[in-house]
Amino acid sequence: MDLKIKDIIGYLQVSEKTVYRWIKDKKIPCYRINHQYRFNRAEINEWILNSKIELASKLLDLTIANRPTNFTNLLRNGGIHYDIPGQTVKEILHHAIEAAQTPAHIAKEKIFTALLDREELMSTAIGRGIAIPHPRNPIITDIEDASVSLCFLKDPVDFGALDAQPVHTLFLLLTYSPRRHLEVLTKITYLCQSEEFLQILTKRTPAEDILSYIQQKEREWHQKESRN
Repeated sequence: MDLKIKDIIGYLQVSEKTVYRWIKDKKIPCYRINHQYRFNRAEINEWILNSKIELASKLLDLTIANRPTNFTNLLRNGGIHYDIPGQTVKEILHHAIEAAQTPAHIAKEKIFTALLDREELMSTAIGRGIAIPHPRNPIITDIEDASVSLCFLKDPVDFGALDAQPVHTLFLLLTYSPRRHLEVLTKITYLCQSEEFLQILTKRTPAEDILSYIQQKEREWHQKESRN
């Protein structure tokens, strides 16, 4: 636990009163250790992305263009799946895992349990009908097993999003390290800020068209990097 209250105040540029209110309302991930509050930097970065708090990229150290992970390949590994059934978060996660392309040597039940545990800790919904379920800690160790599964739900489901909108689309993440997890999470969050991409999701565009769009975006990121 590498952050204290004063670090959070400086990191998020908010008042001490605001931080304590978030703690009281259980709106920020924190731990009580020896009568003092402590925060995990990786969890705070993820919380910022999920909560859509606007911060300069330098504070997060998450610049899209400088991340080497190939998001298109991760999505090909996990697959794009349509009409995932379920009326509750638990049912949705179960059926999403069943549909997703996951490593053969890891039981789907183990992945499902890890996703459910993370969801019970704090909702992975980021608003506008999108959720990004993932294990709290990596459960894969081989880079070849990393994947992102895009799942379109048959019916919208309440994930407890901050904007109160039911979720219609999941990006299910399986990554092999906290750093790579944040890279992928950042790219998804970045894409979901685009109205064009949100329309692609809403229309449930064919899989190859979605992959082509993301591949083009990655080319643009790389071109931006080469110019800097």
